[in-house]
Amino acid sequence: MIEVTGTHQHAAWQAGVIPDVEKVRPGLWSIPVPIPDSPLRYVLVYCLELDDGVALIDAGWNCDEAWDALGAGLAVAGGSIADVQAVLVTHVHPDHHGLAGRVRAASGAWVGLHPADAALIGDHGSELEALLSSRADLVVESGAPDALAFRMPPVPVAITGPGGFAEPDVLLTDGDRPDLPGWDLRTVWTPGHSPGHVCFYSEDRRLLLSGDHVLPRISPHVARHSSRHPDPLGDFLRSLTKVRALPVDEVLPAHEYRFAGLDRRVDQLVEHHAVRLAEIEAVLQERPAATAWDVTGELTWSRPWAEIPAYMQLAANGETLAHLALLEVMGRVAREDGPPPRFELAEVAVRAPAAPWGEP
Repeated sequence: MIEVTGTHQHAAWQAGVIPDVEKVRPGLWSIPVPIPDSPLRYVLVYCLELDDGVALIDAGWNCDEAWDALGAGLAVAGGSIADVQAVLVTHVHPDHHGLAGRVRAASGAWVGLHPADAALIGDHGSELEALLSSRADLVVESGAPDALAFRMPPVPVAITGPGGFAEPDVLLTDGDRPDLPGWDLRTVWTPGHSPGHVCFYSEDRRLLLSGDHVLPRISPHVARHSSRHPDPLGDFLRSLTKVRALPVDEVLPAHEYRFAGLDRRVDQLVEHHAVRLAEIEAVLQERPAATAWDVTGELTWSRPWAEIPAYMQLAANGETLAHLALLEVMGRVAREDGPPPRFELAEVAVRAPAAPWGEP
């Protein structure tokens, strides 16, 4: 089991409230920024003190409530929005990336992002809009009712609102060391939850700022959204292997609470997906030539399938597609082209070992 180190954050999480701003280490602050209408409640923005200001890891959702909370949190840390010199974004999702443009406009800070996520921003969102359209296509191709394709969520206001679509000033690739005087952060590319997700590792402080890649309680959402990223779950599992080897005393995630025991938590996440892969194979054993939607409805979820809202069914289907894609790569499942495509177990003679996603 992991060891909870953010005891105040943990108590707040259990109580269903937002934790206080907290000084985590000398020169390092945790600022919870609310996410409207979300069961996650907040994103943990990390503030790093610099000689001439501060840097942020992530920024928060693009809304006034989050903006005010970020400013108030920086005031507790002894600074302000105007002091922000850099915003290092772990990934392009709106609860992390949303306020980056607004912070830059107010402070002149540079914004850093991995190229694979920067590509999703493109020409003022056209790439992101195309991605959402391709997600709708995948819903139909999965064998879901056609009407569900029209329930795809719109582009979030956190992206399209003022300051949204903040293209990066600096591209952060694997191994890059951001220019933050006094800090030895190294960029660790960890695709899966998004194609350009990154963590930031401090060897001197033995800390991993893990974004959404490794969380203490929940498994990050890893879904296949388009053919442009064919094996996100394989990417995610390789990325877990990559961070497991890092000498880390404490993990600072973007949600929930701080913890120790990175290797144990990685092992739990790997086991979770191994169990899910086996469950999908069991469904296909009983129901050959099933669509992805058929399989999704037969899997174990937190509540009966019929009680899950449509938008969450769509998210679940995306996760099933990611698992099926990995099983295809592993040679354990074969696809029969549709429409819609159907899946069945591959012949035993050509099936690969249980975990061949390989080294990072």
